[in-house]
Amino acid sequence: MLTPQERQEMIARMRKLPEILEAAVKGLNDAQLDTPYGEGKWTVRQVVHHLADSHMQASARVKLILTEDKPTFKPYSQNEWAKLPDSMKAPIAPSLAILKALHQRWCDLLAALPENAWQRSATHPERGVVTLDDQLRVYSRHGENHVDQIARLRTAKGW
Repeated sequence: MLTPQERQEMIARMRKLPEILEAAVKGLNDAQLDTPYGEGKWTVRQVVHHLADSHMQASARVKLILTEDKPTFKPYSQNEWAKLPDSMKAPIAPSLAILKALHQRWCDLLAALPENAWQRSATHPERGVVTLDDQLRVYSRHGENHVDQIARLRTAKGW
């Protein structure tokens, strides 16, 4: 179980994600956005769209945990979603805007939760029981990990 201080630190990190992601992709042209960050990996464009998709799902899951008694999450194939036309070719600006607005609302909600809410849980068919603390642990790092992938690619390519 996380302490209230640990939670606030993780929420603060989540609040910064839209800003650090925007900085990570600033100035990239379409060819650069369509460059994968590794062999057989997603492109920068797909990563940005994945973050919007994934974090919308995660935010909705938080609300399910808060409003239902031990809901069961429906998994989705992030790799298949990344192959859809909007993930492959759409401009990244809408996904950046989604993340900015979503993270403001999501983080405001998380910061306002009473202590007893954090042990509420759901069942994930692939991961078992997950609590709000678990969700916070995952998503306070998830975006940063993808930003790091983009930063490493930029460094490797000299962008």
